Amino acid sequence: MPALPHAASTRAVASPGRRGFWMVLMLSLAACATATPPSSAPARAPMDAVLAQATGETGYLGAVALVADHGTVVYRGTFGHADLQGRQRLREDAIFRIYSMTKPVTSVAALMLVEEGRLQLDAPVATYLPAFAGLRRLDGGSVEAHVLVPVQRPLTVRHLLTHTAGFATGGDDIRVATALLQAQAPEDAPDLAGYADRVARAPLATEPGTRFRYDGVNTEILARVIEVASGQPFDAFLRTRILLPLRMDDTGFDVPAAQRGRIMPLTTRDAQGRRKLADTPSAREPGVRLRAYTSGAGGLYSTAADYLRFARMLAEGGVLDGVRLLREDTVAMMMSDQLGRFDPPVPAPEPGEGFGLGGYVVTDPATSARPGSRGQFGWSGAASTYFTIDRERGLVILLMSQHLPSGDAPALPKIATPFYRAVYEAVTP
Repeated sequence: MPALPHAASTRAVASPGRRGFWMVLMLSLAACATATPPSSAPARAPMDAVLAQATGETGYLGAVALVADHGTVVYRGTFGHADLQGRQRLREDAIFRIYSMTKPVTSVAALMLVEEGRLQLDAPVATYLPAFAGLRRLDGGSVEAHVLVPVQRPLTVRHLLTHTAGFATGGDDIRVATALLQAQAPEDAPDLAGYADRVARAPLATEPGTRFRYDGVNTEILARVIEVASGQPFDAFLRTRILLPLRMDDTGFDVPAAQRGRIMPLTTRDAQGRRKLADTPSAREPGVRLRAYTSGAGGLYSTAADYLRFARMLAEGGVLDGVRLLREDTVAMMMSDQLGRFDPPVPAPEPGEGFGLGGYVVTDPATSARPGSRGQFGWSGAASTYFTIDRERGLVILLMSQHLPSGDAPALPKIATPFYRAVYEAVTP
């Protein structure tokens, strides 16, 4: 295990002055009473301080964080509570709705099929889903009277993985196309086959491969492609090919009744900024499926320990504890920017960032808002779950909470970037 230097931790918290340093350190140590015992309190101080402050009375209900350095867990912290009344301490084995952190898992499933020759990245989606043959896109007009034209290039599997398919996924500039997609109500479908058929009936908003528009539609269609290419239901493929081999025992599309007491409450804020239970089916009945269909875009529950195993598999080149899911070159491709491959290149979503096959990729650390190295890869979930993999530094950082933003109140400050910065300050290069 690499050293976590005292000097790095004191630099991170000493800026308010000596009195401020001791106040933050005392706060950190108090918070660690709810966490796993610290191996070195001063070295933990930057990370502990971020999480202790974030999980105060007006902040997040709780959080679990894990950091692995070259495969060794060098930090584990559990802060806050597992109930709105503040009676139960949050446990490290808490179960979270990981929402969009499901997408990288779905992407790995697709890439496994690519390696096996059962799926091709640049094959038309219509090869697997005939309903997508003869796609058209919107070319003006209104919902009631609109003009459709044939697409000039086929929609491919790579477009699904890179969110460049051209689906109407919201935005003022594509309101008509979005309304036409919403009229098909794909999220009301009972299964992925029905979801895909409904999406195929709506026009695209833009030509495939011309614009990055992040949305779950891309990944839901990818999940259906996986079903067809593998000959298995999507959840069965994930379970037998990814979750069981990686021993992700607490990860799935629903939670067994006996384990539902471990699920962290899903909170939001009211107009006065007070925490309350979110108004979603899984908040009211924790453990139920998030969608009727097995959502490859956002349907999984998981734990910090389980997802760390998945992230470590990617960080270690597609293999974990002797179990190989992907080849090293496939992982390298997954974690490389794909937007520049298109002709012409698709504009990047953020400064210093591109997008790989299922997650963001840091292309320029000097201009990216995220701390880390070139090639860093990761993603997040809507309810405040985050992970990042820095293969150059050998780091995997995982941070899990359960809070949904609300339009009725100012959003809570996001905690991933401050926590990531604290990790880089504490861990020796």
